[in-house]
Amino acid sequence: MKKKVKLLVTFIMGLMLLAGCQSIGNFFKSTQEQFLGLNGTIRTFDENSQVIDKITGKSISIESDDRFDITDVNGNVSKESSVLDITVGGNQVIHVGSTLIFSENGLTDYMEKYADSVDIYSDNRSLPFVNRFFNEIKNNVSGESKLILVRSQTGTPLATYFGNRVSTFAPDGIPNTTYLLVDGKRLIIYRADFTIYDTDLLK
Repeated sequence: MKKKVKLLVTFIMGLMLLAGCQSIGNFFKSTQEQFLGLNGTIRTFDENSQVIDKITGKSISIESDDRFDITDVNGNVSKESSVLDITVGGNQVIHVGSTLIFSENGLTDYMEKYADSVDIYSDNRSLPFVNRFFNEIKNNVSGESKLILVRSQTGTPLATYFGNRVSTFAPDGIPNTTYLLVDGKRLIIYRADFTIYDTDLLK
């Protein structure tokens, strides 16, 4: 009996270690996206960092459209396609070029949430933007230790997310794209810059 209990405890501890590993979490999240899709929101942005469209749906999957891969004379892929083939609940969206952000349900874009109450585009240069933004909303953030700032390719802030466990991954076969795992939730950034800060640095 004691041996069975020890085996059970060892098994549970092993599962906990696996669950705590971001790489394992990313594998399962990618598998979920591939076979079941993820529930969340897709936004694209124009060159002035304004939102072009916003699609919220279920069973969302994002892949590279390999019809646009460039191949050499031997048929080997020399440059992978930057065209995104997006499925939203059985419907299709083809996207290329402009910045795109996908956030799984459970993630909050604090820049969007507090856009009406926080002076995001202040002319005051005495305090950097990230520090100022964090100081204005920190009472509304439940103790997360990481801040993710997503910026356009021209440097304009687009979105801000918070989390405790944040990891980045390069998706296989999708250029110009970064996959993040934020406390177990998927964040996908296409054609945009981003920085991850320890919030202790911003106080």
